[in-house]
Amino acid sequence: MNAPLYNPTCGGLPAQTTLMTGRAVFTEAYAVIPRGVMSDIVTSFLPGWDGTRAWVLARPLSGFSETFAQYLMEVAPGGGSDAPEPDEGAEGVLFVVEGTPSLTLDGRAHALRPGGYAYLPPGAAWSLRNAGAEPARFHWVRKAYERAPGLAVPEAFVTHESEVAPRAMPGTDGAWATTRFVAPEDLRHDMHVNIVTMQPGGTIPFEETHVMEHGLFVLEGKAVYRLNRDWVEVEAGDFMWLRAFCPQACYAGGPGPFRYLLYKDVNRHAPLAPFRSAR
Repeated sequence: MNAPLYNPTCGGLPAQTTLMTGRAVFTEAYAVIPRGVMSDIVTSFLPGWDGTRAWVLARPLSGFSETFAQYLMEVAPGGGSDAPEPDEGAEGVLFVVEGTPSLTLDGRAHALRPGGYAYLPPGAAWSLRNAGAEPARFHWVRKAYERAPGLAVPEAFVTHESEVAPRAMPGTDGAWATTRFVAPEDLRHDMHVNIVTMQPGGTIPFEETHVMEHGLFVLEGKAVYRLNRDWVEVEAGDFMWLRAFCPQACYAGGPGPFRYLLYKDVNRHAPLAPFRSAR
């Protein structure tokens, strides 16, 4: 079996002779940020991080998706942070796509590699450094943790996707499967960051329309995705950002698997306070 792929290297700058017409789109219900958009000139530098730049793929935005932020981080050799998270109420997930960063979590060192996954609860003591000879790239998903009565904050953990068996969706014979890093019934978690894998010809055969917001980063392969009223072609390195209730479906195009990293908010009541009538 071939090793999984985790997206092509980004960065650089297109040549002056390149056509500027592309696939980027931002609508009232979804956005598509293609891999070609992730050039050097759209990176951000972050306080507390050295030798590091980030492509900010999603951030809370009034009237659009409001629950999460997602960065594609690039840490140069020797770079990193000893104080990475500025918000003490934020939880996070790290998913490594390139390189070998070292994560120190609650005093314990973890050598990460592509496919490595870490859940960081609010208030976790963590730092990250790249002692390797090549840049390290990883996704960092951040969310304000929503506490709920009677539920404890989840513990931190580190794993690798090879240690988590994908679960096939019912009736698909494995054509559509999800690698779930957190048990769906564990109500302590208010977000899931999973990997969805679709074999060539596999489909999401109906227009999912639900309250969860989504961030989808394509790790491998290509597909045609239904987003609201449109069919959009996507490939490895592309990012999709979906507002709540945006209809979605998918055909995997082959010739290999189509895989994406999926964020969604889960397991909490819909907040009513912003819309409660004055008494």
